[in-house]
Amino acid sequence: MVPGSESSSSVPNLDLVERVARRYAVENALKFGKARPGPVINKVLGELKELKPYAREIAKIVTRIVEEINSMSPDDIKRLAEELGVTEKKPSVSEEKHLPPLPNVEVWGYVKTRFAPNPDFVIHLGNARAAILSHEYARMYNGKFVLRFEDTDPRIKVPMPEAYEMIREDLRWLGLSWDEEYVQSLRMEIYYEIAKKLIEVGGAYVDLCPPQEFRKYRDAGKPCPHRDEPVEVQLERFEKMLRGDYGEGEAVLRIKTDLSYPDPSVRDWVAFRIIDTEKHPHPIVGDKYRVWPTYNFAAAVDDHLMGVTHILRGREHAVNTVKQMFLYKHLGWRYPEVINFGRVFLVGFILSKSKIKELLRKGGTKFMGVDDIRFGTIAALRRRGILPETIRQLILELGTKPTDASVAWENIAALNRKIADRKCRRVFVVLNPVKVVIEGLETPVTVSIRYHPSTDLGKRSYTLTKPEVYISRKDYEEFREKGVRLMEFANIEFVEERGDHVVAKFLSTNVDDARKRGLQIVQWVPVEHAVRVSIYRAEGLKLIKVPRDGVALGEKALLTEIGVGEVVQMVRIGFGRIDSKTKSRVTVMYAHD
Repeated sequence: MVPGSESSSSVPNLDLVERVARRYAVENALKFGKARPGPVINKVLGELKELKPYAREIAKIVTRIVEEINSMSPDDIKRLAEELGVTEKKPSVSEEKHLPPLPNVEVWGYVKTRFAPNPDFVIHLGNARAAILSHEYARMYNGKFVLRFEDTDPRIKVPMPEAYEMIREDLRWLGLSWDEEYVQSLRMEIYYEIAKKLIEVGGAYVDLCPPQEFRKYRDAGKPCPHRDEPVEVQLERFEKMLRGDYGEGEAVLRIKTDLSYPDPSVRDWVAFRIIDTEKHPHPIVGDKYRVWPTYNFAAAVDDHLMGVTHILRGREHAVNTVKQMFLYKHLGWRYPEVINFGRVFLVGFILSKSKIKELLRKGGTKFMGVDDIRFGTIAALRRRGILPETIRQLILELGTKPTDASVAWENIAALNRKIADRKCRRVFVVLNPVKVVIEGLETPVTVSIRYHPSTDLGKRSYTLTKPEVYISRKDYEEFREKGVRLMEFANIEFVEERGDHVVAKFLSTNVDDARKRGLQIVQWVPVEHAVRVSIYRAEGLKLIKVPRDGVALGEKALLTEIGVGEVVQMVRIGFGRIDSKTKSRVTVMYAHD
């Protein structure tokens, strides 16, 4: 017989394999909230190396034991852990993630960082990396953290009026506070004054060439005819730009750079352009201004004027650093230290602002807004049930690495599960409910159930005036065969099906009795304290109802005690966030198991 094709009974030392598998399954469940077969299999085969030829059968044994452990209540898992001598592993201080030190702090004498979003949309996971790292470094060095809205493009990257506050809300939710706040569209006069200084020192000029004509000069490494005209002429032309004497595309202010620079985009880049704000009004200042600074001009000027010492931004901004350094050189300023990191990709999610905007525009009512759980925006992750601590820890683990990072949803789920398991209330929800009438149970009876087995998150109590409960359809077969334990309540066994319900016999309330009988522990909902629950989960760009073609019922506490926005653990189903409530229904956005 070929090893791996035989039954589990032919695996040598079967008792040993089961003991080792049970120990690792319990350890994994304590660590992540639920045991996972893959890691447990690896651990077992790592310890019992001589049994690797039987890997296939050992995998079946482990899968069975993992299912057994995951069917137990948290209390029972902890008791079993004590029996097996398994302790919950917590990261030591030496294992905590630390960011590398910032360069040249001693030269500056202080640290000041900034997060500068464009309020043309809400922020996503990639943007959050810059925000969290900048905030963390400012706090590490007892420095200051600046929030700056870069909104000087009312035509292409049109600011969303609501985005300013939505971004603030996202940052507050992430636990980030800022020491100073600026809005660039309210600083236009400052930019004009700096532009005039640049012209006066010979660092900028007004270009009247049509764009295609300028590109010919630029690509050839030659100056356009307007580049070396007198300062007085340049100042007069800039004033004419400000007065509105030129239309869109008729004049731009350029920063003088190296005309032989290898990257043509760096050569004499545009600092100001004309935008017809009567046609494209700005949401804050309307049509007050027609001459608008480009990103590179406004960001460079503000970093100096605001005293920013360290800029943390994506690697794709490297060429912007080169461009801005020419401006700094003209004005004799010291350029901040720059740390460029790679991009973050959330596998299976859309992070692109433009793509999300397009989907929202075309999809109409198909999508729920910028916080639709199928997107990778911070608002969407929050709505789905991801905790701010999860995102912060994820970003700190990525750190300032210059390489791009692809983050799998499974990694976020594992991290969120580990954090949420200790702080989220556990509630009962049954899928495709089966009504069970329990004979022999004396009523009225009051049942008190803790929200968490090891953390003081309170409890809820239900008085059953009728011996009637709901259990999930998937638990019904187990119930028919050997009975079940209703979690934190009673042990029951199947009697018969009767009309629209099932009859059960009350055995006891003793958990030791349930263990002796080998009863599976299941969640349940009192019939007279049940509410409808609508659960939705994301699957790519699909929004799936859970269960797909059935009904979910939850305990009344979901309606009366748990608030909208709270993340809960639906026992044996998974984590989710309370999205909305009516008088008789609760809607939950599913996060992960």
